[in-house]
Amino acid sequence: MKKNRILSFLILFCLVFSAAAPSAHALEAPEAAAKAWIIVDLNTGEVIDEHNADEQRSPASLTKIMTGLLSVEAAERGDVSMDETVTAGLDCQTGLDSSSSNASIVAGEQMSFRDYFYCAMVVSANEACNVLGSRISGSIGGFVELMNLRAAELGCANTHFADPNGLSYDNQTTARELSIILQEALQHEDFLEAFTTTAYTVPKTNYNEQRELKSTDALTTRDSYYSQYGDFYYEPAIGGKTGYTRAAGYCLASVAEKDDLRVLIVVMGCPGPLSGDSDVPENFNDSIRFYNWVFDNFSYGEVLSSAEILAREPVEDAEGEGFVSLRPTEDLTLLLPSDAPPESRELDVTLFDERFVAPIPSGTILGQLTLRIDGKSYGPYDLVNAAEVKLAKSEFIRKQVDSFFAARGVRIVIVVLALILLAYFALVLRYRTLRRKHLREVRLAEKRRKAAQELRRQQSVKEPTLRFTAVDPSERDADTIDLTRFFDEDGNK
Repeated sequence: MKKNRILSFLILFCLVFSAAAPSAHALEAPEAAAKAWIIVDLNTGEVIDEHNADEQRSPASLTKIMTGLLSVEAAERGDVSMDETVTAGLDCQTGLDSSSSNASIVAGEQMSFRDYFYCAMVVSANEACNVLGSRISGSIGGFVELMNLRAAELGCANTHFADPNGLSYDNQTTARELSIILQEALQHEDFLEAFTTTAYTVPKTNYNEQRELKSTDALTTRDSYYSQYGDFYYEPAIGGKTGYTRAAGYCLASVAEKDDLRVLIVVMGCPGPLSGDSDVPENFNDSIRFYNWVFDNFSYGEVLSSAEILAREPVEDAEGEGFVSLRPTEDLTLLLPSDAPPESRELDVTLFDERFVAPIPSGTILGQLTLRIDGKSYGPYDLVNAAEVKLAKSEFIRKQVDSFFAARGVRIVIVVLALILLAYFALVLRYRTLRRKHLREVRLAEKRRKAAQELRRQQSVKEPTLRFTAVDPSERDADTIDLTRFFDEDGNK
């Protein structure tokens, strides 16, 4: 693989974020009374700012966020039904004291599972959490085991639950991990509905008359229990879960929306009237200050576009320019200071091959991109080619020919054919040589024959020619033939 660091891309970011104000991390959050807090952009899951977010603290009734999550998950699995009737057991008062928040639920009381769920989430009823836990797991202890198992599944290594409601000081978690649990819970419709409910009516039961529940979240409910300490109503807020014990201080996990921003804030360890260190519960004031700070100073900015060409790499045997253009497969939008660019932005591109060879279909994943902004990494994101890279026809033909002749079998056949051809030419040459020799011999023999004929002719001319006298036919049958006429007087012929 090949890695390229695209430092020149900094220029592009500077054009996008042209202001010269301090960076996002230089934009300081307002002072807060909370001992630990975290601000999360729900649209991206990114942490906007934090303080002691990984410090273990007692969550008080913020523990009920996990109880609520497990309740809706059990209903979604079909282990329970929101509309089924549940009878509160004798263990519903386990771990409670007279000062803890409750919904006047008593052992033997019959309500729907949904009613217990809303009692726990809206008025933070501790006995309702015990009923929910016993119904889901068969016992409060079994439910606590389920709580810790689910926390581990969510990656919450610093979280430990000891009860379903948060009264025990042994409950421990962090602001960051509470934000993780709440983000997961908000994905479930039933939980979101209860989390954003400001008032709920519990019908008459076998032990109680109809009950009107008011949310303990003063950000969304003007007549909340905590509204007696002041007006904390905050219009952009959509829901929240409060918590208080002497060990935990005042806690609040809430969500607010404004324009296209959706923000989650967890504050822990705030002072307040019951702890004697403030006249008002500062968890609401801290949250309002944080929300205003985010809404006034941040907006979304696109820091990575799927239409942007981030790298151009040469391609062998390509038609045209001979380059492939790489772009990310997705956009990246972050919540950034409205009037200030980040201090530093850097892209790291990792290519999967040392060299690219045509053809390359459009959309082929050729590498990955990691984006770093102010030292924080995002990604990796797949990089694909923006358009098809075609193979040049001449190169295609040449490669096909080269590939054909590069095969060992083909080379052997060519050598054999060449040897056969040489043998053929040798045979033809030998044939022609022998034929010429034969023709010469034939011509010489013909000459010798003609010479012999001529010699015989000449000899026949020099020798006397014997002459014969024909016998008269009339003499053929005679008893005697007169032969004297064939000889002279001396008896010569």
